[in-house]
Parts: sequence; structure tokens; C-alpha cells
Amino acid sequence: MKWRAPASPAGSRRAKDCYYSPVSCSRIIKHSAMNPSAARHLEPPTIALTSHPTVIFQTAPRPNRLLSDWRICVPALVVLWAIIYMSGLSRPALLDDADTVHAEAAKEMLQRHDWVTLYANGVRYLEKAPLMYWGVATSYTLFGVSEWSTRFPLMLGVLAMILSTYGLGRWALGSEGGFDSGLVLATALGPFLFTRFLIPDVAVGLWLTLTFWLFLMSLEQTSLEQTRFGQPKAARWTCWGFAAVCALNVLTKGLIGLVFPAAAIGLYLLLTGNLRHLLKLRLVSSALVFLAIAAPWHILAALRNPPQGHVRGFLWFYFVNEHFLRFLNKRVPRDYDTVPLLLFWALLVLWLLPWTVFLPQSLQEVPRRWREFRARMTRRQRAYLMFFLWNLVIVGFFSLSTRQEYYTIPAIPGMALLVGGWLQRERASAADSRERRAGRTSSAVLLAVGVIIALVGFGLILFSRPPAAGADLSDLLRKHPQDYALSFGHFLDLTPQAMGAFRVPLFGFSLAFLVGTLANWILRRRGRAGAGNVALAAMMVVLLACVQIAFGIFSPILSSKDLALAIREQYRPGDQIVVIGLYENASTLNFYTGIPLHSLRAPAGNMWYGTQFPGAPRVFETQASFVEMWKGPQRVFLWAEEDAPPALSGLTSYVVARHGGKIIFSNRPMTNQPMTTSASQ
Repeated sequence: MKWRAPASPAGSRRAKDCYYSPVSCSRIIKHSAMNPSAARHLEPPTIALTSHPTVIFQTAPRPNRLLSDWRICVPALVVLWAIIYMSGLSRPALLDDADTVHAEAAKEMLQRHDWVTLYANGVRYLEKAPLMYWGVATSYTLFGVSEWSTRFPLMLGVLAMILSTYGLGRWALGSEGGFDSGLVLATALGPFLFTRFLIPDVAVGLWLTLTFWLFLMSLEQTSLEQTRFGQPKAARWTCWGFAAVCALNVLTKGLIGLVFPAAAIGLYLLLTGNLRHLLKLRLVSSALVFLAIAAPWHILAALRNPPQGHVRGFLWFYFVNEHFLRFLNKRVPRDYDTVPLLLFWALLVLWLLPWTVFLPQSLQEVPRRWREFRARMTRRQRAYLMFFLWNLVIVGFFSLSTRQEYYTIPAIPGMALLVGGWLQRERASAADSRERRAGRTSSAVLLAVGVIIALVGFGLILFSRPPAAGADLSDLLRKHPQDYALSFGHFLDLTPQAMGAFRVPLFGFSLAFLVGTLANWILRRRGRAGAGNVALAAMMVVLLACVQIAFGIFSPILSSKDLALAIREQYRPGDQIVVIGLYENASTLNFYTGIPLHSLRAPAGNMWYGTQFPGAPRVFETQASFVEMWKGPQRVFLWAEEDAPPALSGLTSYVVARHGGKIIFSNRPMTNQPMTTSASQ
């Protein structure tokens, strides 16, 4: 057994733990407390001298001066963000469905000079909150309409989320814990995947990060003003900032911007027995700040889109249908799918890859005993409890509701903070500590995953063949249309033969995963946990670049841009475009051509509600009305996913273009092209 001597002075250049042997040390402190019979009356300690002094020193890691300086950490995170997120800003093309539906709504906001009522395809689009569209429309105003300007506000949101996570981590976990949290978030898989198309969930994560930071700060603040119970209130700027951020979250994605903070903070105050803290948050003035920011748009949208005849107006559709009925899985129309619950839970940890392996030990630091909740917790303990509840509320909410793969993205900053705090503890602990052993175990698990991924990847490369020159990737896929309501449903169409088109990014992905996890394992076994984190971050830079390359190869399956360009070359005023299916199936045609689309199907999807308003343009066509249009004097372009669509049965048609498993037919021959008159050609 060994007794530890007092820690070395804080100002020493090299912190050391000194251990003295009780047998051979020159001085041993003897205390009567060591004697079980002297439990009540303690005597002053005495010092016994021995010969043969032996002192054992064990080196402990010293703080990293670079990571302690925000002037170094912030630029480092910005550079990492730029490398990962800004390099692919202009490519590939925008995608069908949510990507170009949302981009078109922002574009029409500018064209109509209407920043209250959203429109897409010339039809009211009332189901979304406006903040993301305001950002994209502002980007279009400054930079013009392009892929780059569409994605730029989203990438700025990612940067803000990374820096906010760093700031919260630095405040709650220390300078090194803050940097580690920012590093985890910047290089995690999930946020990167779900910024390949335009959705507001990253912004929700940003606002939640700032919300919980301000709440945690309010727990420590006092002012000269007091509540009616004589308790000091939190600072005004904290309370009003908290209210403002919640309002921005409501303007980003509706009522969950208020529900998530209220649920997580309510649980925190219940567990800690501190519900009276709500009175310190200046509820009246904070509510006024919240309403001043969140209410005007909702009021204007309701006034400009009132109930009209059988149409119930904005308030019913936005609040009742899109919030309450969607939560209960009774939204009208039911044109969406939901991820199975077990898969949804599994994806939550997958989105944090490769840092997921450190999550189990990071959860051990979360207070979980009743007496810990009611005791005077440290700032770090309060923060860990808040981060855990942050994740619990989001996962629990969507476990009871409809859900998509990306609905847990707003929880990722909280997970990054949990892991980042543990990585800081691991790096600061002694070589034989429990944290170091857990880090080595996790790195071994991650290495095993890396070996499996590498074997599968190299095996696919070995047994697949590159597609022939000019081959269409869609010809190598096996379609599963029943899965297309999911965000990545089209990727389920991939076959081993199709993987031949991805040989280069697949090789880079597999090699990077193997080398990165191997380097991390070696470095952690050598006691260099910080260097292991750098190896994982470098691995993710390469890995995500390969994902971006693969996404570019697959993008023709997800986008109709090439077909839109072909239509634009042939287009003349008065021509019409018809889509077999929903508008959102081919929404890139609308975005890139600027021509409204008609939908050959029963009313449903994004256009369903808006087309019911008086004066709305005609969007949905029946087979009879389509045949009349096809035989009429105007040129009609038809978007289809079949070589011989039943809608063209018995009609003369001409192929204008085909790409990515999609075909454009026309009722008129192309200009400067030989005439063809086969309906199935």
C-alpha cells in the first residue's frame, strides 16, 4: 500500500504525484486516526525517522497551454469547419424534395416581396416556420441564386453551433473540455450528413445550446433585485437572452423550440428541488421579450391567411395539423413515413461516430442518485445533468411521435459536450487511471469496428467492377419505392454491382477508417490521448471528404437538375411541365427552370393545402385533363421514372432527356433533333 503526498504547487512547470513507501521512506507521518481504537480522541501526528529514503515520482499530464487559449482554439475550429463544410458548398446539384422545395420557397419570397406567407410552386406553403427561409432569401439577395448561396446560411449555422458548443463547454467543463466538445461536434458524422440538404435542424441545435447555456448561467447569477420570497433574481441580460433564443427557435421549427427547453429545464428543476428558480427568471419581462420576437410573424401569417370557405386558414394548418396531429401521427395528408423506434435510437449514437465509443463512460459522470440531485452540485455536475436531460427529452419526445432519421440532430451538441468533458478528464488523468483504461478499451472497440469496415469496403472493391463508360448508375440499382419517404431511402437501392461506381471514395473511406482507428489505438496505449483525438479528427476529415465524393456520384439519382437544364434549352413561353407523382418528387425542375409544375396524381403532399385556397393556381391533373393538355397546342414536358409510363398509353411522345433513372417526355419533337414518335422510346 502507498500513501500519496500533497500535490505539487500549482505554479510548478511539471505537476507530479509523489508516493512515499511506508517501509523505506525517510519520514512517515503517524496519526492516531490510523488506529481503530482511537476513534474519538485524536492525538497530534508524530514523525518517525527511518533510514534508506526512497521516493517514487509518477508524472501526470500537465495542462495543454494551446487548448487553454481561446485565441488558438476558435481559429482552429473555424479552419476545421471550413475544410469539412465549405469545400463542397457549390456541388453537387440541389436535390429533389425538401432541398429544392425549401430553396424555392426562399426564392419566391424574394420574387413576391412577401416575407410572411411562404410560397412554393406559386402555392401557399404554410407548414414551416420562416427563419431558415429568411436566411436563405437574404443570401440570395446578397449573392444571387445558386447552390452556393443556398447552402451558405446552413453552413454558417453549423459554425455557430460548433462555436457555441465550444463556448458552453469552456464555461462548464474547462478550456480543454470546451475544445474537445467543439472538436467532437465539428467532426461527427450526423451533422455533416444532414447538411447535405436544406433543413432547419442544425439551427434548432444551435438555439438549444445557447438556451441551456443561459439557463445554467442563471443558476449562478444574483442581482440586487429580489423575488417576492426574498431570493435574488438572475441578471436581466441572461433572462432576456434566454427568452430571445427560445423565440428564435420557435421561428425556426415551431413549438418544439419552446417544448424542448421547457421539458428539459422543468425536469432539471424537479430533480434538484429548485422549482422556485423559475421566479428568478423575470417571467413577466422575459415573456414580453419572447412575444415581441416570436408573435409578430404568427399574427401576420394568420391575418394574411384567414379561413376561407372550406379552408381553415393558417392557424389550424400550422398549429393543429402540423404540430399536434403530426405528433399523434394523424396529420393530413398522411404522406410521410416514420423510422422504426429501435432504429431511431440506434441512429442517435451512429450520428456521433467515431466519438460514440466514448459515450458510455461519459454518462457515468452524470449525477444519478437522489442525494446528488439535492446536494450542492458543482458547475460541472449541473452541466452534465443538463446535457443528459437535453438528450433524454428529444429522444423521448420523438419516441412517442412520428420521426425521421435527422430528428435527433438537435441533441448532438449535448452528446458532444458529454463526450468532450470525458475526453478532457481522460487526458488530465494519470497513466494508470480508470479513465485511461476506459479510453484504451474504447479505442480497441473502435479499432475492431474499423477493421470490419475496412474488410467489407475492400471486399466490395475487390468483387465489384467499374461501370462501363457512359453507363447510368440508375441501371445498377434495385428500387425500393416504399422506403423513399425516409431521408436516405434511396440509398437502400444500392447493390453490390452499383458499388463499382464508388470504388475511389469507398477505398478512401475504408483506408481512412482503418488507419485512423489504428493510430488512435496505438497513441492511447502509449498514453497520448490528446494525440489520439487528433488522429480521429484527421480520419474524419478524410472520411467525410470521401462521403462528399460519393454523394456527388449518387446525386443524379436524387436530383433532376440535368433534366431541368434539358427542358430549359427547349422551353418556349407557354410550355407546361407535368410530373407523374408529387411536386416534391421533381421539385428541382421548378427551382432550376422557374416554371411552375403540374402534378399528375390525386391531391396530396406539399401542394395539397395551398391549392385549396381561392385563387390558387391549378396544380393537380387527372388523367383526362392530362390527355387534353397533351393533345393541345402547347408543348408539354412530362417527368417520369418509367420508360413506358401508363399515362402515355396510346399517346405520341418524344424523349427529351434521361438521366438518373428519370426521363423527360414531350408531346412535340425537340428542336434541332430528328423526330421520334414512340411512346416507349
